[in-house]
Amino acid sequence: MTATLDDEIVDLRRAIAELQRTLNEALAERDESLQRETATAEVLQVINSSPGHLTPVFDTMLEKAMRLCTAEFGEFFITDGERLRAVAVRGVPAAFAEFRHRNPAPPIPGSIAARILSGEPVIHVVDVKNDDLYRRGDLHRRALVDLGGARTFLSVALIKDRAVLGSINIYRQEVRPFSDKQISLLQNFAAQAVIAMENARLLTETREALAQQTATAEVLQVINSSPGDLAPVFDAMLEKAMRLCGAAFGFMTVIDGERSRTVAARGVPAAYAAFRERNPTPANAPIASRVRKGEPFIHTVDLKAERFYGEGDPQRRAIVDLGGARTLLAVPLMRDQAVLGAIQVYRTEVRSFSDKQIALLQNFAAQAVIAMESARLLTETREALEQQTATSEVLQVINSSPGDLAPVFDAILDKAHDLCGAAYGGLMTFDGEAFRVVAAHGDPDFVNYWQQGSIVPPEDSPLGRVMHGAAIVHISDAIAEDTYRTVPALTRLVDLGGVRTCVIVPLRKDDVLLGVITA
Repeated sequence: MTATLDDEIVDLRRAIAELQRTLNEALAERDESLQRETATAEVLQVINSSPGHLTPVFDTMLEKAMRLCTAEFGEFFITDGERLRAVAVRGVPAAFAEFRHRNPAPPIPGSIAARILSGEPVIHVVDVKNDDLYRRGDLHRRALVDLGGARTFLSVALIKDRAVLGSINIYRQEVRPFSDKQISLLQNFAAQAVIAMENARLLTETREALAQQTATAEVLQVINSSPGDLAPVFDAMLEKAMRLCGAAFGFMTVIDGERSRTVAARGVPAAYAAFRERNPTPANAPIASRVRKGEPFIHTVDLKAERFYGEGDPQRRAIVDLGGARTLLAVPLMRDQAVLGAIQVYRTEVRSFSDKQIALLQNFAAQAVIAMESARLLTETREALEQQTATSEVLQVINSSPGDLAPVFDAILDKAHDLCGAAYGGLMTFDGEAFRVVAAHGDPDFVNYWQQGSIVPPEDSPLGRVMHGAAIVHISDAIAEDTYRTVPALTRLVDLGGVRTCVIVPLRKDDVLLGVITA
């Protein structure tokens, strides 16, 4: 009977021990579950408190993952083109971190990066030292073990719509597999990371769209408040374009005859600005030539790698060597297939502009063309009104001075010079042999010289050309004229009056020359 009682006591103690073990396991599981839920809640709190800012999210997520999975070190990666780029690291041994810094890991077949980028959702290597890549002597796998001390490894991919966004990697420095619950936890963190990244992307896009709309509205406001005055429009447009596109410096240019003229510039390095001052960009420069061939924009990711730089093109060499430019985005100002100019922005690092930034610059270019066209129409309207007003005022003088031509000639010359922006000039009559000044404007010495007697011009002089039937004589640069030194009147015009550009319009009736107006 005593033996039976002892057996029952032993069985009872075993039952109690089993119940205690079960209770301990349940409590441990409860604690682990509570820790996981707490960690998940804390990560969600960081996500909510850092809208659009992913760095604290990644760092918190990695810290929680390592602590709950009892890992010695870890890394958080996001995809950067065809590579994985670390955005958070914790506990990485210094020797391994230095190796990784000096030797970025290429995604070779069988490597962690290659397997993640190929779409594997989970990679769990129980003993990295027993892995095929380690046995084959792969440099990076050897460094992971020999310098980092890693033995067991777990990586979970960040995947959205079958696209790999990155991965969470954690390492143990002993051979000890991660449990299914730990793998599940890391997958949960990866899912949260994807949500945080998507939210950040949407928030960034919303902010960018709002910033672009605001910038467009501000430019339109400048256009409306500066009718006909393009300088503040170009400057505001370039400032907005550079800020929203993350550019270091930029220009707005317009095609002016055979040259490309800068109408706005911001942030241009002094050395390159001085070069541009000495070497105006020709209208047939590579950018303008490409635009004329129909390219809607020019996006050069690395100017230093471009053919023009390698061939020693002075303009392209200067923009790189003096301006420090590496990435270029240029959008033409186009109207009816005609190139009016361009907006050019530059980055001093090799970094592509996004499709949205290209579209933004194209939108600004379209606005610039509208502003230029509006200014042109406004200028033409003002000029037409000024000409009509001047004509009316001259007719009024004629009507009020019957038979007295002096005030008529003076009024005509005054209006002509005012509308043409002329500094000097005169109105002369012609008697068949000589010209006589009847009205003159300009410096007193210039006027006195012109009013001294009649002028019998040589045949090869500007006035001589009018005598022989020229409809208009337009001299762009008097100093460049062959008759500058041989015709005394022209010499005095240049040397005494400082005249450089002039136009002579004949007064004719029935093909008979009656005189000229000069400006």
